[in-house]
Amino acid sequence: MTPTGKILLVGIGPGAHEHMTFRAREAIAEADVVIGYSTYIKLVKDLLDGKEVIKKGMTEELDRSIEAYEHAKQGKTVALISSGDIGVYGMAGPTYELLLDSGWTPDDPIEVEVVPGSTALSSCASLVGAPLTHDFCSISLSDLLTPWPVIARRLESAAQGDFVVALYNPKSGHRTQHIVEAQRILLRHRSPETPVAIVKSGYRALQNIQLVKLADMADCDIGMLTTVLVGNSSTFVREGLMVTPRGYANKYDALTGETRDGEQAGRSLSMGLDGWKGAVRRYLRDNPEMTLQKTAEYFGQPLAEILDAVGQSTPDESAGSFTARQVRQDLQDGLLDSLPHWGKLRAVVRSEGGAVAELLIDGADLQKKNDWLNIVNDAFHLHIDWSQARQTWFVSRGEKAHGIQVTDAQGDLLFNLWLVAGDAGFDARALQRYRDDREELCQTLTSDIHHD
Repeated sequence: MTPTGKILLVGIGPGAHEHMTFRAREAIAEADVVIGYSTYIKLVKDLLDGKEVIKKGMTEELDRSIEAYEHAKQGKTVALISSGDIGVYGMAGPTYELLLDSGWTPDDPIEVEVVPGSTALSSCASLVGAPLTHDFCSISLSDLLTPWPVIARRLESAAQGDFVVALYNPKSGHRTQHIVEAQRILLRHRSPETPVAIVKSGYRALQNIQLVKLADMADCDIGMLTTVLVGNSSTFVREGLMVTPRGYANKYDALTGETRDGEQAGRSLSMGLDGWKGAVRRYLRDNPEMTLQKTAEYFGQPLAEILDAVGQSTPDESAGSFTARQVRQDLQDGLLDSLPHWGKLRAVVRSEGGAVAELLIDGADLQKKNDWLNIVNDAFHLHIDWSQARQTWFVSRGEKAHGIQVTDAQGDLLFNLWLVAGDAGFDARALQRYRDDREELCQTLTSDIHHD
């Protein structure tokens, strides 16, 4: 009979035995062979009597997986160990990749079990208070296997999204500038006063904890055994504890526990998914001088989200003088064929750096060639990457303004075009063509009954 072995992928937690799970200790006791990075082996050495122990170096992860599979094929029970949770930057992933590439399946006689453990971000968080009480993410700064531009984009997105950020592998003897670059990216979106916890060797003999500000983070003692926890915009430090509020203050009075005006226990916030769009419409009703772009900045949302909120307005709940209707995705190119019939137009184009160009053109100046929308006349040439256009909206502001707004994949404004009114108002034929095109090209929504 072919021997049937077993692979136990074991997360041993931060290292102290009292923080290992019962199943982790049981799995190591059950094993014939224990494989791991030499530092991890030292953490559990008193549990290894009578075991075959295989130590591997820092860069020998695949060798560990291969060793585990080879011993399991001999009928042995193998415990492959990692600190923290073996499925979080641990050996579970590469081992499953190796097994699947080798033809193994879950129905194979060799059984595989993942034994979870307390990962570094949760262990380190417990030592400094409660910094992970709200949304958070983890990002490894190691570029040994991940290109730095990918890491930088993730940092940028996490910072923009106001996540608490746990930085793994922040610094090594060779990688000294990665934490500096991470700090620079985070500071583009976070206050220099943002709390940061730097925890080295958490729950181990050389444990060291520093609570600092983001502005000082890169100057601290940081190494490969360090986890860095960067707070969000609401994280605070008080009495030596780093805390990220869950958000109860948005709904309840802290002293009385009573719900705040306009809120209901057990229900979404007034600024929840449905409520916040109503709040946008109410804001536009209450601030008739406000533009859609300024409204997007006020709510900290992409313009497309504001346009969607306006597009859901009804006669009973208007968005002030604004109405918006979205062009069907499959008809966006068809819209370009109509623009030459709209007469005089004002084109507004925003650069990524924030510069705004306003140009008076004729609809006939617009020409689409390949993926580019070109505005060409005797005075200037302007080229817009039409492949970046994701949503197009017909937008009116009462009888004062009529045009289209085009947003990109991030929901930000790519450009807009407005009909130009003369002393006698809008050209009747151009305005009628605009309205006819709106009826023909826009999505049919319940909110379409609200016309200008």
